[in-house]
Amino acid sequence: MTTRTLLTASASLASCLIAASAWAQFGAEPAVLDLIKVRDDVYVIHNEIVPGNVTALITEQGVLLVDNKFAIDYENMMELLGTVTDQPVVYTIDTHYHDDHSGSNALLQAGDAKVFAAENARIKMVESGRTEGLPDVTIDDYVRIYLGGMPVDIYYFGRSHTDGDVVVHFPEHGIVSMGDMYTHGEGLPQLVDYAGGGSARAWTSTVDGVLRLDFETVVPGHGIVATRADLESFRETTLRLQQMTHEMLQQNRTRDEVATMLRNEFGFQDFHLQASLDGLMVEMR
Repeated sequence: MTTRTLLTASASLASCLIAASAWAQFGAEPAVLDLIKVRDDVYVIHNEIVPGNVTALITEQGVLLVDNKFAIDYENMMELLGTVTDQPVVYTIDTHYHDDHSGSNALLQAGDAKVFAAENARIKMVESGRTEGLPDVTIDDYVRIYLGGMPVDIYYFGRSHTDGDVVVHFPEHGIVSMGDMYTHGEGLPQLVDYAGGGSARAWTSTVDGVLRLDFETVVPGHGIVATRADLESFRETTLRLQQMTHEMLQQNRTRDEVATMLRNEFGFQDFHLQASLDGLMVEMR
């Protein structure tokens, strides 16, 4: 085993331990939720920072959700949905494995909903010790679902936030729901979950896959509903993060100096540094 391989393995193990404790700080209490109308039949269930956004497609044959927050948010989420439809949730799509996006899986499955996710996301759920709420259907690259005559496309374009991030495209609405592949707003920088298989280097090409789709509206994993132009700007930010980190490492700058740059240039906070810094120090070298 080479020195680089040993460093990568050590960084991965450290990231796993740190990230597990970091994500545990969220989800102790229900979030204050609000309902945002994006189209006549598409809504976003939003809250400040954490948990993640939920996209809801409402049809006469049932409701499709993209992500579903923590389990502790389930009742409030369903109550909000009940203000705009009396249809049951029949499908829910996990954009990735984190509990703030997939925590209500088991509760929705109890109501006969089917859960979709990337195969890698399901693997991560199993590895993290989850035994309930595991996805019923997994994808490797692409699948199309029809609900109420509406097509919904699920794509896996590669690694970004984790190694199991999918993007959900509503082609007749011109909307994509991206999970944490894209976050938008103050205090919501790019977060590379190395413990979950994420990659800063691969992130840009993964976003390029999304930009090949036809859409104008973007539902981020966290933050306010955005536009295609916002996503294009974010794509450039992913490149700049790689370049600046690589340049500093080539100059043999210290870990603390890289951390300071990430705070000042990209808005990283303690949580983001816990999850990403050690992995970036290895991947961007």
